[in-house]
Amino acid sequence: MSSDLSSVGGTQCRNGGFTLVEVMVALAVVAVALPALLLTLSQQVDGLRYLQDRTHAQWIAANRLAELQLVLAAKGSLQTRLASGSEELAGRNWYWWSEGKETPVPGFFHYEIVVSDLETGRESPLHVLDGYLAQEPSGSVR
Repeated sequence: MSSDLSSVGGTQCRNGGFTLVEVMVALAVVAVALPALLLTLSQQVDGLRYLQDRTHAQWIAANRLAELQLVLAAKGSLQTRLASGSEELAGRNWYWWSEGKETPVPGFFHYEIVVSDLETGRESPLHVLDGYLAQEPSGSVR
């Protein structure tokens, strides 16, 4: 008699494989779990793309604030009107808007820099950066 067959009460039982019911149950579990896994993976990819876009928008805003600091250092004056522009980063166009407003502290200006990946995205930006710059009073020595 072979080792995978045993005799119980005159009938032979096979101990070495899966029954059709067990295989069908396993396939049903996989059929339910696989779409859920694919949905979760898709959401993770979308989340990663969104975080990448936010990071690029933060870089654009930081670059704009650095640009304003350079203009202040070179000219000694600050631009306070609404300005807008676009830049290319990572093979995409990014749109920014910046506006400076004087604060209650003389010589200090608050800048709000808004960045979007859409030309009409000022109302729904990916990132908003608030920055403060100080303009030295006229006639002061550096």
